[in-house]
Amino acid sequence: MIGLVKGMAVTLKGLVSPKVTYKYPDVPLDMPDRFRGIQYFDPEKCIVCNACVRICPTDCITLSGKPNPDPGKKGKVIATYEINFELCMLCDLCTEVCPTEAVVMTNNFELTAYSRDELYKDMDWLSKNDTKIRSENNVAAVMKGGRKDAE
Repeated sequence: MIGLVKGMAVTLKGLVSPKVTYKYPDVPLDMPDRFRGIQYFDPEKCIVCNACVRICPTDCITLSGKPNPDPGKKGKVIATYEINFELCMLCDLCTEVCPTEAVVMTNNFELTAYSRDELYKDMDWLSKNDTKIRSENNVAAVMKGGRKDAE
């Protein structure tokens, strides 16, 4: 009998306490600054050094380059850059080794798909994923002293 009264007390306390649910699809969630979300890729900054490909523990990054068509410049130009998010564990290693910060993490986490084929993201898709770039990986935001999304 005492257990029943204690259980009812907990239930009644829960009924009058403030609700802590989020209206997620309608109201976007604010993720912490150190949240590791989907990568953003800037093809203009990439020097095709393959550092991100070599350090990836799951081998989900594919990168290829071609010789620079401009005869006065050395090096390579990016041809393809793809990430298989079916394998990617968002470990942030690819962004840490990138010397030009062509790959940075964002706070974007919405990556739902009906098919596994939709989880292969190419250079065009990754370069459009720039809405919530993390301030720790964005040199311009750090130089200004604030977050990019706070402007």
